[in-house]
Amino acid sequence: MTAAQDARRAGGAHAGQRAVQESPGALRRALRLIYWLFLALIASIVVEWIGMILWWPDQGSKHSLTMLSSELGYLSGDLRSTLLVSDTARYARDFADAAYEWLWRRTGLEGMVLWAAAAPPPGDSGVHALAHGLYEVFAEYVSAAVNITQVFAVRLAVMTLAMPAFLLAVLVGTLDGLVARDLRKWGGGRESSYLYHHAKRWIWPLFVGAWVFYLSLPFSLSPAFAILPFAALVGLLVAITASSFKKYL
Repeated sequence: MTAAQDARRAGGAHAGQRAVQESPGALRRALRLIYWLFLALIASIVVEWIGMILWWPDQGSKHSLTMLSSELGYLSGDLRSTLLVSDTARYARDFADAAYEWLWRRTGLEGMVLWAAAAPPPGDSGVHALAHGLYEVFAEYVSAAVNITQVFAVRLAVMTLAMPAFLLAVLVGTLDGLVARDLRKWGGGRESSYLYHHAKRWIWPLFVGAWVFYLSLPFSLSPAFAILPFAALVGLLVAITASSFKKYL
């Protein structure tokens, strides 16, 4: 084997390694989604706390509790059954209970809150007394954080049930785009790599944005109004991507 062949083989190996490293992959996309979901949870709690100070100071933690009741109410009405489950409200409650179990009970946060809420012995001026004093000041914010965590879990359950809507939008967009591509191919239309690459680039961010937007809303909104517009936009981007794909393979 000549030196030139060795160099070409080495160059091809390095190019393959770069392609593997640069491609996000399913695992990396899943980790990114989990990362954004965590940020959405933190953002929703912070927004609720800000609202308790600025926008609904009279309601306090009752605002978040009302949101939880409203979210479950949507699932008990017109959205009480889907293609995946027959009782969406029960499914969401189980989801919320699981989120509370893992985020509050198993992490030890619930025990810490209960310890701080318990009154210290008379004359105690140690750490327990300091923690109890802080709890009395921020008790409403702690309750709001617990409620918002459950609201977040209910909405997350709704998003898992909304996956068929996104899949249907992707399917319809793909079929519509391929038909438009064939019409352009046989009609002598021009290709647009710029349109193809930019439409393809925004599909995943828009999908993740739908999750973050809905999960972070500081007020109750019917899932149909929060999810269907994003599903339609994802389908539109898929249609544009498929229709602007190169004419000849």
